[in-house]
Order: sequence, then structure tokens, then C-alpha cells
Amino acid sequence: MAELNFHDKKFNFEQLLTFGFHQSGTHYRYQVPIVNGQFSLTFDVRNDHQLTTKVVDTTTNDEYVLHLAPYASGTFVGQVANEYQQWLTKLETTCMDADVFKAPQARSVIDYVQATYGDQLEFLWKKFPKNAVWRRIDTHKWYAALLTVKRSKLGLTGDTEITVLDVRATPEDVTQLVDSVHYFPGYHMNKKNWITIILDDSVPLTTITPRVGASYQLAK
Repeated sequence: MAELNFHDKKFNFEQLLTFGFHQSGTHYRYQVPIVNGQFSLTFDVRNDHQLTTKVVDTTTNDEYVLHLAPYASGTFVGQVANEYQQWLTKLETTCMDADVFKAPQARSVIDYVQATYGDQLEFLWKKFPKNAVWRRIDTHKWYAALLTVKRSKLGLTGDTEITVLDVRATPEDVTQLVDSVHYFPGYHMNKKNWITIILDDSVPLTTITPRVGASYQLAK
């Protein structure tokens, strides 16, 4: 068996069921014939988002692993490897969601936005896969952004990467709030109308969520 991990992705279990996976307890399984039925490819997904694959020769019931060997070559091995990769790609694009932001407070903000507005993060930049935005469905205007930046970009000491939240604010609120400790000028935004908050619990979630709500209204 090959243990595979998709970087910054997690499985959407509802999508797995829609795709055709069968659930048994905390496991999900999908089986499909490949190479004109000569092999059976099985995907097993655990509830901790770990994926295990297995390719079996349908005639002998022996496991086939040459498609995973970097030294293996030949037309037949290539065909198995190609179909195997095609199914992995299909699984990734159909049944996985982005899981870039792992900071606990970032997760809390994501859950809040989903529960309150039903909006999903949009990853708009291939060059910056750790940056995403939320926008209103009706006006298509951004009302918040989750960004991964180095501390030094905010004028802080060190180059450790941190997760920050950008939200809209009135010019009056920007002037009142920005202290370069809890609130910063909007990173990569119009600094007259946006503020940046580090999602490290230095600003309580109960304070952040009203800011998101105000930003949502300003994006009308």
C-alpha cells in the first residue's frame, strides 16, 4: 500500500459519498477497475484525512506496486501509473477542500463566516496559494481576506510566517484602531479603508466577528 498525503488539502466527506465512496464507521472506500479491468484500484480514506491506495491484479489477487517504483519503466507500467495518477487527480479536484489555514483562530473565523454568510474562501492567486478572500455574493466585493505573511511585513521582529485577517473599516475606525500591536494598516489593501488583525488570539474572536460583520456591510 502507498500512504499519500495531499499538502494543504483535506477530504470533504460529503463529497466522498457523492463521488461513490462507501462509508464503514470512520472509513470510506472506493474501488474502480483500471487498465481494461486487469487491475482493481482501491482508495481508503480515514476520518483523519489520510488516504491509502492499493492496486491489485484481478487475475491473481496479488498487489501490484511497480507503478510506485521510481526506477520502473516500460509501456505497461506507464499505463498503470498514468491511470492511477488520473484517478488521484480526479479525487483531489472533486473530493478535497483547501486546508491552508491551520491556526486555531483562523479556523474559528472560517467556521464563523461559513455559518453566518455561507461563503467559501476563494484562492485567487496561483503564485500565492496561502492567500484567499471572501466576497459578497450580491456585490462580488471582497469583505475579508486571510493571508499568510512574515511578521516583518507588519513591522514586527522576525520572519516567522503568521496568518492575518484583513477586513474593511471606516476611515474613522482605521484611525482609532490601528496601533501596530493589535491592529495594523491593511496589508496589501487600501490603508484608509482596511485593517489587519493577527490571528493569534491577541484579539479575541468575540471582538473579531463584529469587525467581519461591519466589513460585510461596507462591501455593499
